[in-house]
Amino acid sequence: MNLFTIAFKSIRQRLLASSLTLLSVALGIMLMVSVLVFHGIFERIFQQQSIGYDLIVGPKGSDLQLVLSSVYRISPPIQNVPYLYYEELKKKYRRNIDVAVPICLGDYTDTGDFPIVGTTKEYFTTPYAPAERGQPAKKFLIRFKDGYENMQGSLDAIIGSEVAKRNGWDIGSKFKLIHAGVQDHVHDELFEVIGVMQRTGTPNDKTAFVSLEGFYAIAEHAKPENEMRTRLEDFLERKYTDEEWDTLRRKKFALREVTSIFIKAKRPSDDPTGTDTSAAVALQSEINQGYKALAVNPIEPMKRLMDTVVGNVRKAVLVLIGLIIVVSGVSIFVSIYNSMADRKREIAIMRALGARRQTVFSIILAESVLLCVGGGALGILLGHGLVFAAAPFVEAQTGLLINPLAFETTELWLLPLMVVFASLVGFVPGMTAYRTDVAEALGD
Repeated sequence: MNLFTIAFKSIRQRLLASSLTLLSVALGIMLMVSVLVFHGIFERIFQQQSIGYDLIVGPKGSDLQLVLSSVYRISPPIQNVPYLYYEELKKKYRRNIDVAVPICLGDYTDTGDFPIVGTTKEYFTTPYAPAERGQPAKKFLIRFKDGYENMQGSLDAIIGSEVAKRNGWDIGSKFKLIHAGVQDHVHDELFEVIGVMQRTGTPNDKTAFVSLEGFYAIAEHAKPENEMRTRLEDFLERKYTDEEWDTLRRKKFALREVTSIFIKAKRPSDDPTGTDTSAAVALQSEINQGYKALAVNPIEPMKRLMDTVVGNVRKAVLVLIGLIIVVSGVSIFVSIYNSMADRKREIAIMRALGARRQTVFSIILAESVLLCVGGGALGILLGHGLVFAAAPFVEAQTGLLINPLAFETTELWLLPLMVVFASLVGFVPGMTAYRTDVAEALGD
């Protein structure tokens, strides 16, 4: 009979107390695992690989709000920029810009409340995430399960995989748009699904796309003409004569606005998939010199958010959980130590039958290890069970796609650390058993 078998039988003799102690350890580890996994998920979501563009250009304001609304679609847009600014941007910086894609936001699907994005065909022909050096760029091109013929009609729509899955939509499904998420303000236009995207693991999966023509076809999306004239003259810093204005009115989309502009800067000709971002940095600096528009590298505000807010919250929660685990360790210590008084005779008999002091000490340590490691293993399972159960709720509340089977490499250290922790917790009770006086215990 080995030491762990004897230790396990000893634990069974105090089943209720041992079970409660093990459960307290498991709950602490469960919370720690869930925090680590969710933090890792959010960190990966908010990294650069979730978008294949170098800059997001929008109106002056909060860079974080611009990225959250345009890229992750979890914050409503506050202001827009004129469509003419988008055209001038492409023309003025054509030597620096490889792709510039306009984005229009503000509406949601009438079923499921998924965000609507009005855009152009370039959005679907540009990689949605940057390729690593040596990887083909086409690896991250949007692919389609069914349909897609480049949104030929103004009321054609393309939907992400999650939109199709949750709403039960397919090619030919029709839906309406809800203005700004206000349930009693449903637009009359009926859009038809002509394409279903394959899963990308990005916010695209929970988005419905329409063409700019379709987005602008909705009457409520146009500002009054006199207001738009003032807006254009102020934003573009020029005055239009009545004749110029009449000419401008007849130009396609001239009196419209876009929420933001996704820009992919040109790469060196010898390495089109490289990581040289000098063109993007120069372009960002020049755009930001003005006072009308803001150019943002999407990774910067998200990194700041993760470091200053989410990271600090994570640290505080982990410290709290660490204290919970320490309290659980104290419970194990108290449970084993208090049992020493009742087990002195048992230990003395073991010694009288030939067990060495080291053997008795090892049995007590084995009990502590079984409780800590058993609680740790149970906690890891419960932690992943919690992540799996909470993933749909978190997705519904935040709009982010959560992988319920995510795993953090940090977890690999938990069980070895629990062995060390168990050794510390079991040392004093083990020494008490080690020092038991055989004659005195048998005499009592």
